[in-house]
Amino acid sequence: MDATVDAIVFDWDGTLVDTLGALYDANVAVLAAFGLPFDEALYRRHYAPDWRLMYTQLGIPADRLHEANAHWERVFDAERLGRPFDGVVDALKRLRDGGYRLGLVTAANRVVAEPQIRRAGLADLLAVRVYGDDLPVHKPDPRPLRVALAELGVADPVRAAYVGDAPTDMRMARAVGAHGIGILSILGDPEALRAAGATIVADSVAGWVDDVLGTSDPVPAARRDR
Repeated sequence: MDATVDAIVFDWDGTLVDTLGALYDANVAVLAAFGLPFDEALYRRHYAPDWRLMYTQLGIPADRLHEANAHWERVFDAERLGRPFDGVVDALKRLRDGGYRLGLVTAANRVVAEPQIRRAGLADLLAVRVYGDDLPVHKPDPRPLRVALAELGVADPVRAAYVGDAPTDMRMARAVGAHGIGILSILGDPEALRAAGATIVADSVAGWVDDVLGTSDPVPAARRDR
């Protein structure tokens, strides 16, 4: 990338924290209760940050979405949520200390994600946070990321990067004009992430940050003259 990046905004589930296993298992139970097929390939194909859209695409009738959500809440194991991936906390501290402004844009609702962020020790590092229920739209709509960048004081989106594990994350970044950094997960393989707009695909946030702070190629160092 040929422009200096000053701000980095992250996705939450599957990017910073290991939550996709619990989310996937709950979805398996819901779709089984409706007699519908569900596996990792279907999850990737139909994933949407708005669960209503995903369930509709998977075959759940619109008039039974509330029933499906109630079943999801019964089977979902919240105790499995909120554990950061190895190296994430240290990686974000290093970015902050390197002069980057950090934020979060997630499809998770505030009441779910906020306690996880505090438990993970990331609240002070992610001062700007936009949750899935803060706006009436979801990724890949660009508005959540635009709100986060405005709060971070970023006037030119080319000076920002969005880091996420799903193609919808990359499409949001591309729509805003920010750099899209794809993190491999059950939701996004390298080809899908690049097709959606990722300029870089990495195995993990910690590994990508090592590259960011170790070389000038993946993302040039943040300006120190502010």
